[in-house]
This record gives sequence, C-alpha cells and structure tokens, in this order.
Amino acid sequence: MPYKFTFDLSKVPRFFFTELTLLSYQKGMHKSFLNKANDLILKFRIQEATGLNLSDAVVLLEDLIDLQAINILERSKFLQSKSRALFLPHCSRKYMDNRCKATFNAEIPSYTCAHCSEDCLIHKADKFAKKKGYDIYVLPGGSCIPKILKSHKYEGIVGVACGEEMKMLSPLLNGMGVAGQGIPLIKNGCANTLFNMETLVKVLSDAD
Repeated sequence: MPYKFTFDLSKVPRFFFTELTLLSYQKGMHKSFLNKANDLILKFRIQEATGLNLSDAVVLLEDLIDLQAINILERSKFLQSKSRALFLPHCSRKYMDNRCKATFNAEIPSYTCAHCSEDCLIHKADKFAKKKGYDIYVLPGGSCIPKILKSHKYEGIVGVACGEEMKMLSPLLNGMGVAGQGIPLIKNGCANTLFNMETLVKVLSDAD
C-alpha cells in the first residue's frame, strides 16, 4: 500500500542521505533516536522542501531509516546470495503511454524494457542490472512480488519502492529466507517517480 501523501526528496541535499545512513546505524541504541530524527527534519527543512506536515515527514523519515537499517543488517547475507532479481516500479518509466515501447506479460506480471529512451531511469537500471546478472522485473505493483518469489528460487532481491511497500514485503522475505536490499523512491506518486541511480549501482555491486 503506497503512502496517503506524496513527497519529493529529489531537491534535498545529498548530505541529508549521508546523515540518514549514519542515523540508521544508531537506530535503537539510545533514547534520543527520535529526537535526532526530528532534528534531521528541521536541519534539512524537509517540511519546506516536500510540503509535508510534520507528522507525515516523521513517518517518511522513520521508514527511510528503518529501510537503511535493514539493508545494513542484511548486506552480508545478500552479498553471499547467488541467484538475484531486481524489482523496479513501472511508474519510474519516462513515459506512461504508448511512447514507452515496453511489452507487458500479464502471466508474470511484468514489463520488459525495450530501451527506447536513453534517459529513462528504467532503461538505465535494467541495462546495469543485466550486466550484473540480475533478472529484472518492472512491476505494476508490489502485490506481484509474492507470485514471482514463489515461482523462482531467488536467494537475494533488490526492490525499488516507497518505504510503506518495503515494510509490507519484509515479513515475506524473512519467511522465505530471501536476503533483501531496498532502494527508496525519492519521489513518489502514480507517474514520474524517482529513485537515485547511484544508490542502485552501489547496492547492486558486490563490494560495500
């Protein structure tokens, strides 16, 4: 289930995400954790940058921190995995109409990128992931993932989605013994969603 609010972190300084990672390492280690999260919202003026109210900004930030904390804990197991898949959101395609030449297979269900636009995020991610030996799925929604995981024995997966969907997927991965890595959307919505390509390259690489 996606958030009930929309956000855009694409204009937030990169150092924000660096501090977010540092805070993820500290999660649960001290009582002032929530205060530090609130300080981060104020320091980088997240409310002003995103237009979110404070409560929604806190929810978003906490989910990003939780996701990064899971990535840290699961990283070693993920690096030991052999068969891997990358799940991408179809809403990150450059075009959401017939200008996108991707084909859709309803049985999987997934789009297959046709590499029709060089500046499309899905094209870039698909091209890089294939070089790394990943199976790639461009999904219309997170509800497609259980079906795929039950029909393929992947040891590791990387998912690009909002924090809300990541939280819903985590129990499934744990139950199946699959090592997961999450890449958060920095801009959500029904179209033109964004994720950081540099982050994806780093996560898909076998070196920390």
